[in-house]
Amino acid sequence: MRDDIKINERALALEEQLIYHLERIYDTDVELDIYNLGLIYEIHLDETGTCKVVMTFTDTACDCAESLPIEVVNSLKKIDGIENVNVEVTWSPAWKITRISRFGRIALGISPR
Repeated sequence: MRDDIKINERALALEEQLIYHLERIYDTDVELDIYNLGLIYEIHLDETGTCKVVMTFTDTACDCAESLPIEVVNSLKKIDGIENVNVEVTWSPAWKITRISRFGRIALGISPR
């Protein structure tokens, strides 16, 4: 899991599956998945199987602000052990281009760090 994502131990046990599913959800404005774009801030899975995802968008006027949380819910509910998914959208801290992963920078043609 990326160092800039807060994740609890229960969610960490599903790390590979979480990354797999998040990498398949694309911000269509930027043409990059939400994981490598750095839109995910936090993942918390409780003992009842409820997964809370805190995420943001690249801009307050993002065209996919309504569709992406729904895609996150639908995708993560496919993982065994996750019964419910709640997505919280936050604007603090504001997303910055520095949140894009090395892979994402290469994919977008931005100089890797």
